[in-house]
Amino acid sequence: MSIRAPVNRIVPFSAVDGPGNRTAVFLQGCPFNCLYCHNPETIHPCDNCGACLSACPTGAIRREGAVVRYDRSLCIMCDACIRACPKSSCPRLRWLSGEETMEEIRRNMPFIRGVTVSGGECTQHRDYLLELAALAHREGLSLLLDSNGSHDFAQDPALTAAIDGVMLDVKAWDGAEHLRLCGQPNDVVLKNLRFLAESGKLAEVRTVVVPEEMNAAQTVTMVSRSLKALGAADVPYKIIRFRPMGVRPAYKHFRSPTGAELDALEALARSEGMERIIQI
Repeated sequence: MSIRAPVNRIVPFSAVDGPGNRTAVFLQGCPFNCLYCHNPETIHPCDNCGACLSACPTGAIRREGAVVRYDRSLCIMCDACIRACPKSSCPRLRWLSGEETMEEIRRNMPFIRGVTVSGGECTQHRDYLLELAALAHREGLSLLLDSNGSHDFAQDPALTAAIDGVMLDVKAWDGAEHLRLCGQPNDVVLKNLRFLAESGKLAEVRTVVVPEEMNAAQTVTMVSRSLKALGAADVPYKIIRFRPMGVRPAYKHFRSPTGAELDALEALARSEGMERIIQI
C-alpha cells in the first residue's frame, strides 16, 4: 500500500536545491519554528479554520462540510490564501503517493539530474521518502533530502541507505541560541553532522546568517572545525544570506548581512580548513 505525504508544491526545475538541475518536492509540516523561516507556510498542517476562504479570488479554496478543499485547476498561485492564514500553514496541499509524485517528476526528464525533497521537514514523512527514493533510483535519478537535522539518521539505517545524501541545516551551534531561534534543541542536529559525515551521506551543510540574532562566527567556526576533524573538509558549506522575502511580517525587520560580513565568515571557514565554501 502506497504511503501518501502532504505535498505543498513541486518545483520542476531548481538550480539551488542541490547539485545540477533538480526537481524539488516540498512537503508540509516541520517540528521547528524558526523565527526567520523563508517558507513559513510549510510549518503547520492546515486545520481547516477557513481563514483563507474569502481571500481566494478564483474559488480554488472552498469548504466542504468541516474540511477546506483545494481545486488546483482554478488556482492562479497568487498566494492570497497563504497571506490570509494566521497559522503558518497552506490549504494548497495534495496528498500524493511516491508513484504519483514520480509521475510529475518524469515530465521533467531528461532535463534533471535528480530530486531533492525539502519542506517543512521532509523526514516527518519517512516511509514516503523510502518509496520515492526507490522510484527515483529506478529512473536513474539521485535523491537528496534538505533537512533541519531533527531526524536521528543514526537510528534509521534503512532511510540512510535509501537516500543519496542529506543537505543539512546547522542553524546555530550554541544550544540555547538554537532553542531561541528555532524553538527546539540542536543535540540531534549536531549528532547528525558527525554521523552523516562519517557515513559519506553529508551532501552539503547550510547556515543562514542573521546578524544580531545569532553568533554566526561561532557556528561557522565550529561546523568547519568539526568537518575538518572528521575528514570532511571537502563537503560544500553554504553560507546563506538572510533575506526578508517570504518571512513572516513580525520578522521582516531582521537585517541581511553585508557582503563584507559574509566574506569574513568565509575566511573563518577557510582558516579552519574548509575547501568548498559557497556564499548564497
